[in-house]
Amino acid sequence: MAAVSWCWRSNNNSLFFLILIRNSLRPCPHFWFRVHFYVSNDVKILTLADCFRPKRKNETSMKIHEYQAKAILARYGVTTPRGEVAFTKEEAREAAQRLKSHICVVKAQIHAGGRGKAGGVKLARSADEAADIAGHILGMKLVTPQTGPAGRIVKRLLIEEGLDIKRELYLGLLVDRASSRVVFMASTAGGMEIEEVAKENPAAILRETIHPAVGLQAYQARKIAFGLGLPIEVMNYATPFLQALYRAFTDTDASLLEINPCVLTGDGKLVALDAKMTFDDNALFRHKELRELRDLDEEDPLEVEASKYGLNYIKLDGSVACMVNGAGLAMATMDIIKYAGGSPANFLDVGGGASAEQVKNAFRILMNDPAVKAVFINIFGGILRCDVLATGVVAAAKDLHLKVPIVVRMEGTNVEVGQQILRDSGLNFTIAKDMKDGAQKVVALAGGAR
Repeated sequence: MAAVSWCWRSNNNSLFFLILIRNSLRPCPHFWFRVHFYVSNDVKILTLADCFRPKRKNETSMKIHEYQAKAILARYGVTTPRGEVAFTKEEAREAAQRLKSHICVVKAQIHAGGRGKAGGVKLARSADEAADIAGHILGMKLVTPQTGPAGRIVKRLLIEEGLDIKRELYLGLLVDRASSRVVFMASTAGGMEIEEVAKENPAAILRETIHPAVGLQAYQARKIAFGLGLPIEVMNYATPFLQALYRAFTDTDASLLEINPCVLTGDGKLVALDAKMTFDDNALFRHKELRELRDLDEEDPLEVEASKYGLNYIKLDGSVACMVNGAGLAMATMDIIKYAGGSPANFLDVGGGASAEQVKNAFRILMNDPAVKAVFINIFGGILRCDVLATGVVAAAKDLHLKVPIVVRMEGTNVEVGQQILRDSGLNFTIAKDMKDGAQKVVALAGGAR
């Protein structure tokens, strides 16, 4: 099988194509774009139209609930427990009755692991008990290591049949950046935090790198099964089970698929007792059915609000709000704030072509964070001219009646004009001469170094 790369660039309005056939390729030069497609029995081609589709600025990894992930896996032939989603106590009772299982499991559905230890997973031995447990869990704030101290409010439950569990295993698929390939991970330490297992006993985790031209081969699946110590009689069943997981991962353009635990039952079957899937947002335009699974209640409200305006925003725990154009500059800005003794309150990239209205929307989102004590605006004026930015900043400060101190560092096109607009505004802007100066001033205005 051959890996084929098409490289494209524009030069004096002409198109040039270069075909490279090799196992590993260096990144294309600046302003080059590369499309990979692999020739196999099942040809999957990423078209040039797909490659050059503009990426929405609000895209981040999208998570779904356990019951949604299991529904996807079931379509690929992965065995999952029988279950139903419930939003009320009565729905939980009815679901348990339909399952007709002597034991059922009531599981809180939030986008975080560690639910069992937090009290979000309970066993019930009757439909009435399942309803009582559901009434207790619904509306509960679950706090786990992955939710942080704020926790998550439980608004939906998964009611599942109980299983005769003999062994618990870990299975996971993810994209390995080092090898630029999908890696299948497995461990006999199922039901545990895999991060802890990797830290304390790395040898306990099996890894199988998968070539994208051929997918997960049968011999690789058997190698994983043998490594997990599965009985011989389970081997024939394990191979298609593992290959189905890989197909579900690649077909949905997932960035993570985790089964923890995958259990071996008393009758010798492998069952995905839990399921976690995260999807690459760059590919969601191909999966309308996946976009509809998004649960906004599980996302930070400020991040959801930012996505409406095409802003890249991630909330952090500090007190210095950042407004920057360009992801690289935004990362450097957060670093220099930490270096100056402060702590960034967010990552916010307004993009290279932000308008005055976008700047205003960005300010509104920043100010909705009560932890913000000062704002650091760090802009390199290329596509976004400094005078345009300054006009937007002044208008936003007046319209929103901003009370917190604002430090502005600008460089680039029309920087002198932009700085003069800030000085003539009559507002209390602090103009920094460079990034270091700006970081030191904003940290001081936010209350000083910690």
